[in-house]
Amino acid sequence: MASLWSICISTLEAELAEQEFNTWVRPLQAIEGEGVLKLLAPNRFVVDWVNNNLLPRIGELLRGATAGGAPIITVEIGSRARSEAPVATRAATAPTFAPPRRVEGLVVGARLNPDYDFTNFVEGKSNQLARAASQQVGENPGKAYNPFFVYGDTGRGKTHLIQAIGNQFKKLYPTRKVFYVTSEKFKTDFTDSIQAGTPNRFREKYRQYDLIIMDDVQFLAKQEKTQEELFHLFNALYDNNKQIIFSSDRSPLQIPDIADRLSGRLSSGMTIDIGEPDNESRVTIVRRKAASHGVVLANEVAEYIATSVPGSIRELEGVVNSVVCHTQVKGIPPDIAEIRQSLRSFSRPTKTVSVKNIVSKVAEFYGIGEESIYEKTRRREVVRPRQVIMYLLREDFSISYPTIGSKLGGRDHTTVIHSCEKVKREIIDNTDLAKEIQDIRTLLV
Repeated sequence: MASLWSICISTLEAELAEQEFNTWVRPLQAIEGEGVLKLLAPNRFVVDWVNNNLLPRIGELLRGATAGGAPIITVEIGSRARSEAPVATRAATAPTFAPPRRVEGLVVGARLNPDYDFTNFVEGKSNQLARAASQQVGENPGKAYNPFFVYGDTGRGKTHLIQAIGNQFKKLYPTRKVFYVTSEKFKTDFTDSIQAGTPNRFREKYRQYDLIIMDDVQFLAKQEKTQEELFHLFNALYDNNKQIIFSSDRSPLQIPDIADRLSGRLSSGMTIDIGEPDNESRVTIVRRKAASHGVVLANEVAEYIATSVPGSIRELEGVVNSVVCHTQVKGIPPDIAEIRQSLRSFSRPTKTVSVKNIVSKVAEFYGIGEESIYEKTRRREVVRPRQVIMYLLREDFSISYPTIGSKLGGRDHTTVIHSCEKVKREIIDNTDLAKEIQDIRTLLV
């Protein structure tokens, strides 16, 4: 009988690019026990990438493959005896990894991005207070502001800021434990523990930490049992002077379908808003993002991008990534004329377009039938167009993940999140995909 992990491999192999699969999935070794799937990775880079990018998808695949409840999944550094070969066996040469960087206070499972810190957080009038308060939380956990709740529209730097707190905490308190988790991962962990009959193990896991950071707490709306579990976790941590941090796209009192007693807990400490960045901050973001890729933009170019691209910081960075990608291919920095031309291609559609129309345009672009987009098929020629559709619906029209999933054949919103994030990562390095999306956008204008 095939192992649970081997069941995941065929789907992951179809969904991921070959290089991505060989780099991040192939090195994993699986150890399966009663109610637990332990994935062993060669270093911290692989642990962090799998936790950040694959864990929700792996959990979804396992839930679909098990009738009696999916196992609890852990990812950690380690290896087993060489005779126990990894389950992922695609015929390819295993990549060579650099030695993992040691980070003080890092806890196995803590998925903090080490690049998120206060030194590279662009401060402006819109986030000055949030940044100052965040530093106080990192320096005086459990005392300064507890709980600490940061909210604001998508792409304004909330995740960067709350993870910067975690990274500062690790440096100042190397013997104490910090854990970053999305609300979706928390819900999945809790649901899996109930199905596996191990809720006490779940509670022990989350209550061991000195600092808990939960991102996108608004996705717990209507999740009554998960809300109740978070309520009890909150009380346990707070009563022991442990720091609790949340982020959301709206304030605690504006999140719909959240129990009153949990809403009261979320808003009982410091609640702070991150507003829209001013033009000076946007220019700084453009310059830093380009410079991180080794591209120096002229002042007029950086200012033109900052003022011409509407929307969130994330969208602004996405445009810079695309410009940088094309610049690297040409080998020279872009001038203002090239930027103007590029931004015409990267512009978002300004009119309302129905989901059916987008499906029709994308299916026609890739030469496939519209009906295949809605089917439960994993054929390669269908997977990419479907992911592009999900990405465009989310990025260009701000349609919610659950709605996208519902419109495209009743898919789970975690599948939509995975697809959108996958496309977002790939367009940075894949010039062909970036151009395809540009061309499709011109069809939708």
